[in-house]
Amino acid sequence: MYRTTEIISDGTKNPPLEGGEAGDFIINVGPQHPATHGVLHLVITLNGETIKKVEPHLGYIHRSIEKMCESLTYRQFIYVTSRMDYLSSHINNHACAMCVEKGMQIEVPARARVIRILMDELTRIASHELWLGAMAMDLGAFTPFFHTFREREMINEIMEDTCGARLTMNYMVPGGVMQDIHPDFQRKVKDFVKQFQRKIGEMDEIVTGNTIFQNRMKGVGIITREDAISFGCTGPVSRGSGVSSDTRKLFPYEGYENIEFDEVIETGCDSFARYMIRIREMQQSIRIIEQLIDNIPEGDFQAKTKAVLKLPKGDFFQRVETARGQFGVYIVSEGGTTPYRIKFRSPGFSNLSILDHIARGSKIGDLVAMMGTLDLVIPDIDR
Repeated sequence: MYRTTEIISDGTKNPPLEGGEAGDFIINVGPQHPATHGVLHLVITLNGETIKKVEPHLGYIHRSIEKMCESLTYRQFIYVTSRMDYLSSHINNHACAMCVEKGMQIEVPARARVIRILMDELTRIASHELWLGAMAMDLGAFTPFFHTFREREMINEIMEDTCGARLTMNYMVPGGVMQDIHPDFQRKVKDFVKQFQRKIGEMDEIVTGNTIFQNRMKGVGIITREDAISFGCTGPVSRGSGVSSDTRKLFPYEGYENIEFDEVIETGCDSFARYMIRIREMQQSIRIIEQLIDNIPEGDFQAKTKAVLKLPKGDFFQRVETARGQFGVYIVSEGGTTPYRIKFRSPGFSNLSILDHIARGSKIGDLVAMMGTLDLVIPDIDR
């Protein structure tokens, strides 16, 4: 931390350093900082406790994933996306698999489509559970962290049974899923649903209705509807400002058009509204799971495809709704076994871009609440 003005021995002042005025402080948050939840570096200009500017410095975990994909086959590149938004790895893989299927016109069996949706919604709940526990802990409440991880652990065990992994599952393949669900899958999912419905009230009591929590969140980090659209925000960040942006509703895929659920929208535009979006979204995910868990069709879990896949020459695009917003996959193919070019549209990058806009004029103590409700996963931004 340093002042932008330095007092020298004769009592006069040096001119302000570049980027600040007399009396300003510039502090560095990160790149290794618990509140950034990853290697994000923020250069923050303060006047007293008031934020004048927030400048994110990215790239600390950049791995050139899009370039790497150009040397990977259409089966291999899918799993690189597990390492981007690692809390939505299933959904990222799902988007990639559907993009390949669109290009090759592969018909996915009904059983595989239902399994994919169930896995997506379990992933969404697990992500929101981790976010809720970490969000409360960032604001000083440690107990909710343990409560949220209790139910999240049940989801991780379900994933491990069927996929063999708990975080980066690598389960989606072009044509369906890698293997059929575990024999205990349906029973364990039903047990989880009962547990979640019984315990969700605890979160309302411990967190939502807590006066201190509400004071830290309400009126903090205002994102107007117009700003959410201008900055390209998606997911809970945009829906907390009254913007309809749920890809599952606007551009249905894999059968979401046949499932009854509500797009959760709040109009508070503040951090508390974005918090409530995620709480209500978990309940809608449970609603989706309840409709499907006893209605998984019989049949194949994977379409028959060639060992080596070749996309026809052309451009292909697919988007899905991850836990953080819209994730898009754009493939340029020249007819070979590897893509000529791949571009990923990750929700975190656009959501982070609004941080400086909403933070200016706020107090430094409110920055954690604003960052937390943007729900940033840094590898998703850096790629």
